[in-house]
Amino acid sequence: MLIPQPYLLFLGDVTDPLAAKTARGIHVWRPEQCVGEIKLPGCTVSLGLDVLDIATAKERGAKTLVLGTANAGGYLPEHWLDTVKGAIKAGMNVASGLHHRLVDEPELVALAEKFGVELFDLRHMRPKLNVGSGKKRTGKRVLTVGTDCSVGKMYTSLALEAAMHERGMKADFRATGQTGILVAGEGIAIDAVIADFIAGAVEALSPANDADHWDIVEGQGSLFHPSYAGVSMGLIHGAQPHWLVMCHEMGRPHMRHLPHQPMVSLKDCVEANLRAAHVTSDNVQLAGFAINTSNYSEAEARAFCAEVSAEFGVPATDPVRFGIADIAALLQERG
Repeated sequence: MLIPQPYLLFLGDVTDPLAAKTARGIHVWRPEQCVGEIKLPGCTVSLGLDVLDIATAKERGAKTLVLGTANAGGYLPEHWLDTVKGAIKAGMNVASGLHHRLVDEPELVALAEKFGVELFDLRHMRPKLNVGSGKKRTGKRVLTVGTDCSVGKMYTSLALEAAMHERGMKADFRATGQTGILVAGEGIAIDAVIADFIAGAVEALSPANDADHWDIVEGQGSLFHPSYAGVSMGLIHGAQPHWLVMCHEMGRPHMRHLPHQPMVSLKDCVEANLRAAHVTSDNVQLAGFAINTSNYSEAEARAFCAEVSAEFGVPATDPVRFGIADIAALLQERG
């Protein structure tokens, strides 16, 4: 899936900043691919981009309108359709991460055909895939894994890509989630892949490459989360990782949305992920920890990171607060 850039980011009429996290993620990581933002009356959220209408955005080179917000149920509000139709008529593609499919709207499909543009339903794109083979392939691969879901695997992956580029390393972020795909402009939404093909999808996403090239594969879920462990396992096997970066939220008491499921220890989680990765990668190693410490003071955060680093013998950092250069340095030195 290759989504034409640059983007016009549609914010709808949302009032909750968290609802625009897809658009915000694109703007944070690929600001050069954001022509501007467009919103409806009542919208109180802004990314700080120029507020444009469809015609002006087209003049500035926008190739795809991105529905950059989420709502409960993932539906496509009827009052958003005029903006979507206007973009199509102006010759823009439309990309959506909503559960409600653009292609289920006959009028949008007809317009897209008439004006020669594409509709990208990121949650429903199913490219032709093979099952995983486990065959050894060239190049280096890092996979972000987690103690839980929503612990910063996408942020960590993108931060690591940037840090590796700063060190002159050849590295590419490989997206497996909706926001990541829009940031990268390409990728495979793993939660839209039939279970048998998850490992094969990740093999296709991170194929053989130059010996000094690094693929940073965006992880999903956790081996210890009952809802998503199957996805996590397929990612581990398909990525055939040389290195793992463990993502964690400091102080999280239980698995997300499952108060009856206690949080796993870092030791158990590291051991389980390394063991699972050995199925396709004999010499996989732990590169470090990326820890969300946002609920704690800087002093508490630094103390916890130092404690984790001492226990495991690898860097531990909060990539938002302290950066991720130490992990990039380890990969470059020990690659």
